[in-house]
Amino acid sequence: MEEEIKMIEKNNTWELADRPKDKEVIGVKWIYKTKLNADGSIQKHKARLVAKGYSQLPGIDYTETFAPVARLDTIRALIAIAANKKWKIYQMDVKSAFLNGCIDEEIYVEQPQGFIAKGSEEKVLRLKKALYGLKQAPRAWYSRIDKYFMDRGFRRSLSEPTLYIKSQGNDTLIVSLYVDDLIYTGNNEKMIQDFKEDMMKTFEMSDLGLMHFFLGIEINQEKEGIFICQRKYTETLLKKFKMESCKTVTTPLVTGEKYQKEDGSQKIDGSMYRSLIGSLLYLTATRPDIMFATSLLSSDWAGSVDDMKSTSGYTFSLGSGIFSWASKKQATVAQSSAEAEYIAAAATSNHAIWLRRILEDMGEKQEEPTTIYCDNKSAIAITKNPVQHSRTKHIDIKYHSLREATTRGEIELKYCSTEEQLADIY
Repeated sequence: MEEEIKMIEKNNTWELADRPKDKEVIGVKWIYKTKLNADGSIQKHKARLVAKGYSQLPGIDYTETFAPVARLDTIRALIAIAANKKWKIYQMDVKSAFLNGCIDEEIYVEQPQGFIAKGSEEKVLRLKKALYGLKQAPRAWYSRIDKYFMDRGFRRSLSEPTLYIKSQGNDTLIVSLYVDDLIYTGNNEKMIQDFKEDMMKTFEMSDLGLMHFFLGIEINQEKEGIFICQRKYTETLLKKFKMESCKTVTTPLVTGEKYQKEDGSQKIDGSMYRSLIGSLLYLTATRPDIMFATSLLSSDWAGSVDDMKSTSGYTFSLGSGIFSWASKKQATVAQSSAEAEYIAAAATSNHAIWLRRILEDMGEKQEEPTTIYCDNKSAIAITKNPVQHSRTKHIDIKYHSLREATTRGEIELKYCSTEEQLADIY
């Protein structure tokens, strides 16, 4: 707790002030957390002083609150590029990051319990910078770190606002930001070292060295490549739901079974079920093979008994491994298997275009079209032949962006047999 207060005062976060008569004073409280290493051992115990932001009023105490974070697709793409080029990936952590953000609003908070200034017990603290718990704190921090990168000649990706690239001749430095965690890589070790030293001079940083544990994902950088897994997370998950002694099965579900929302069976603990599904969904960050079991998905047309909607699934590869995948129920009811595949191909095309831009930002521009393999010849025909007829005239116009992407040469649909369709596992 004393360390947290020292950090707050070091950042010049607040100043003592008289209690205002025309402003609400926001309360504060202490939050405690145990930070773990990749192997599950305790790294440190942490105390965080936070403002009770839930009492803030929109338009008075704050305006903008949104702050972007890196997508896992981007992080895996960066890892894939580093593996292909044999670059090392490093990691840093900003200590008390939100305390670095500047705020425009006039905000007062109570003095924290245990650290009330003697002789000034009736006074409050006027914030000069953001404090954890404030609605605008994430936005303030992002604005601060974004300005840091832009002032130092980095280029922000238009498609991923937490991805920054700096180029000097043939040398490249890539940085991905997830709130207060940074991973960075490049082909020039001096450029990397200079960046690290400047960051540590500007902010209070923890140098974590080679990237080995990030967002609950274990990373092992070897000569043969970079390997990611969530072994410890999986073990914790099994222990949490009392499944340590479970046995493996050949299929995740009973084959041929169609599940419904209401089938007359006894209701389960909804809270525990949601916790389990959420935990498993995060495990798909490194385990795309469990997406079907996690989401109860079917690759069949009209696979959902309740609303008869199909599911779109796709996977993208870079080099020797896949780095991006998804499985999502379609927004509309498809009236044929060809339409379902066409809608899925349109969703895949949209994601492919986004990935192309991200990779181009990181120096991996793809001149040729991205090949999308589809196991439905009719869907491919709809893409290549814009003639309207009774079976396709009703398809929502938004899905025809696939045709435009094909015409522009960004996407090329090719046929593959169902037996060879990897995305069918989604």
